[in-house]
Amino acid sequence: MGAEVPEEPAAFAPFPCLSTLRIYDSRWCGLRRDLLRLHTGREQEHHVIEISDAVAVVPVLEDGRVALIGQYRYVHGKTHWEVPAGRVSPGESARDAAVRELREEAGLRAASWNPLPGFYPINGISPHFAHAFVAEGCSVAGEPEPEDSEQLVRRFFTRAEIEGLLDAGRFADAFTALCLAYWLRRTARPG
Repeated sequence: MGAEVPEEPAAFAPFPCLSTLRIYDSRWCGLRRDLLRLHTGREQEHHVIEISDAVAVVPVLEDGRVALIGQYRYVHGKTHWEVPAGRVSPGESARDAAVRELREEAGLRAASWNPLPGFYPINGISPHFAHAFVAEGCSVAGEPEPEDSEQLVRRFFTRAEIEGLLDAGRFADAFTALCLAYWLRRTARPG
């Protein structure tokens, strides 16, 4: 038996939004400036970045290895290991987006899907939410099919390698670190 899980803190009353000003919109993100009335009565601006929801997938192969992609990220100029992840398109379910991202970024298909806890990666400035999944029984369906703006390579890692990378703090991508930590906590170590 596990320990009792503590409840969330009691909800605070939301700050009333007095006005909203659209600052920027694109197909990738939006930015708005809300004027809030704080609990003290004082007014304060709050900038909100609007990003569509995302998915992140821990792909576990039939032999227990995990597929990761080495991906170049323009914003900081580095390449590091990540789980397949991407945006949920309008009208698309999170699971369908996960299936699509697994195929496009890792060239894999899964026998079954299990949800992991989702999370708000930047909840101080955005309602952006990430839906997380474990794709079990993955098999190679082909080569990755990256978008023009993506540079990536696929590699398979043992559980011990994943644990070593996580313990060494080598996963710079928060989606990856959190999803792999959840997966490791929920799966028994073999043998």
